[in-house]
Amino acid sequence: MEEPFKINQKITAREIRLVGENVQVGIYPVEQARRMAQEQNLDLVEISPTAVPPVCRIIDYSKFKYEQKKRTRELKAKATKVVVKEIRFGPNTDDHDFAFKLKHAQEFLKEGAKIKAYVHFVGRSIVFKERGEILLLKFAQALEELAKVEQLPKLEGKRMFLYLAPKVVVKPKPAAPAPATKPAGGKEGAPAPKAAPAETEE
Repeated sequence: MEEPFKINQKITAREIRLVGENVQVGIYPVEQARRMAQEQNLDLVEISPTAVPPVCRIIDYSKFKYEQKKRTRELKAKATKVVVKEIRFGPNTDDHDFAFKLKHAQEFLKEGAKIKAYVHFVGRSIVFKERGEILLLKFAQALEELAKVEQLPKLEGKRMFLYLAPKVVVKPKPAAPAPATKPAGGKEGAPAPKAAPAETEE
């Protein structure tokens, strides 16, 4: 497997720009930079080959590769990890059980999980598939503030599925309170003094 970075003798540039914490930053002949790396029992690694001159660092390449792979794995895990919680109903689910499952669904959605809700039909209860569809639509409607419907109720075999995903809630910024205005020369809310009547000459 080809290395993602050129190191040591594989660096072909005559001059390189050396950066990092353990060196004086500057432009060096590549041979001098290699010697500096050897003196520290480290590697000269070309981290930016397209720069002029190429940018290199003196580091432990094995440790550097490990950290790069670890960071890549973490980014992939964050990007692809989607938690899906299942919630099962029967076609004759009563109000108490419905409310109990609804509460759990609200908690799951607030945590960022998706919901796969389904009605399981046993035996002849498949004749009540319309009842199952109404139940799932009622469930989706009760969660409309927290979830968006990814798939409407759909019968697959003896199960009818509904898929919900959490909504992205954007919190509005609080409005800045208006500064209180005070009448000139008086306390806030105090009535303005009455003007004295004009004197008249007799």
